[in-house]
Formats: sequence, C-alpha cells, structure tokens
Amino acid sequence: MEVIPVIDLKGGEVVHARRGERAAYRPIETPLAVGSAPAAVLSGLLGLFPFRKVYVADLDAIAGGSGHEAVLADLAARFPSVEFWVDNGAATVAAARGWLARHPGVLVLGSESQADLSVLTALAREPRVVLSLDFRGEDFWGPPSLLAEVSHWPARVIAMTLARVGGGAGPDFARLAEITARAEGRAVYAAGGVRDAADLAHLAAAGIAGVLVASALHAGALDGAALARLA
Repeated sequence: MEVIPVIDLKGGEVVHARRGERAAYRPIETPLAVGSAPAAVLSGLLGLFPFRKVYVADLDAIAGGSGHEAVLADLAARFPSVEFWVDNGAATVAAARGWLARHPGVLVLGSESQADLSVLTALAREPRVVLSLDFRGEDFWGPPSLLAEVSHWPARVIAMTLARVGGGAGPDFARLAEITARAEGRAVYAAGGVRDAADLAHLAAAGIAGVLVASALHAGALDGAALARLA
C-alpha cells in the first residue's frame, strides 16, 4: 500500500488542514522543517522517508484564486524524483488539459469542483487523472451523477473524508468499504483521519491501494521506521 504525504498550500505557505474548515487553516508548525515554506516542508518529509508521490492541494486555486503555479513548478524542479498529485480546482476541460500540458504530474479532479461529468468524460483515456470523491460528514460534495455512475471513474479514485482531515478520529472505514465495493477493481485511496501504523495495517487489509496522510507524519505518530516496515 502506498503512503502519500499531503501538502496544503494557501497564501504561498504550507498550512495545517483541520476538518475541511479552510478559512481557519494556519501555517504549519512541524518538527520536520523550520517554517512553513513549501520546499522546506517537502524536504523535511522526504528526509523522513523517500516518498515517491506527494499530494498537493492548491487551496487558493480551489477557491477560485490565482493559485500556486510558480510554487508547483519550483517544487517539481527541486524534487524531480517525486510525482506530484495536484488538486487545483480544475472544473473545465480546457483548464484540465492546459494543466496536463504544462505539468508532468497527475491532475486530481475534486468532485467538489465539478458541475457535471463533462471533464471526466473528456479525459476518460488520460492516465494522469485521479478522481477525488469529496465527502463532508454524510454529504457528498459534487454532482450526484458523478458518485452514481462508476463507469466514468478513472483507474484511481480517492475517497476524501474532509471532516476527518487533521482531526484524529480515524479513517471512515465504512465509507471506504462502500467505495471499494463499488469501484469495480479501481485503485481506491483513503484520505482523512489516519492516526498511526495500526490504521495503515487496517486499510491495507481492507484492500486500500494507498493513503493520503499529513498530521500523523508531522506529529511523529508515523515515523520512518513504521513507513519502512509497511514498504
């Protein structure tokens, strides 16, 4: 099972995500880095473990702002061995294709940013696209047809439980089981609530392909030794 660290970008800094309440996010304080500069935080994460993939949520872009294109380009240049998975709120075919043409990484299409199935349909054959199914509590954020019509899902799907991000409540195992059962063999990634190595073992046993994690890495609940054992 893959472990993918998460970096949330807001105002040029890495912020600490908590329960999806984005207006309250503040610059991260972590023992892995001095300050909250993206390159410093990522360097600290890679010092903990040689992660091959990193998930980046460009929160300013998701909110409709200008985003962090220059920051992402700098990170890609500094860390060429890392494959970046980026959610930048792409909501149109033109925006998605434009990003894929400019960047070598993987574009994450967040369901909360989609108005319908048009972007997924247009990019059905694009291997560098991942779908994030975004949930807040029991509510699905996105068009109902996107959740219902599994045939439109790409080969990799994230089950994102925003209310559990940074909250220490544990993964939403019931929802993950539901999504995995419906995914028709697609790789399902868990996001939100992972606390420690025991959670990772539980997710791996449930057939989860990978997990997105941040707080447990910065808090030391998941250290390099635990990650090495999993690898």
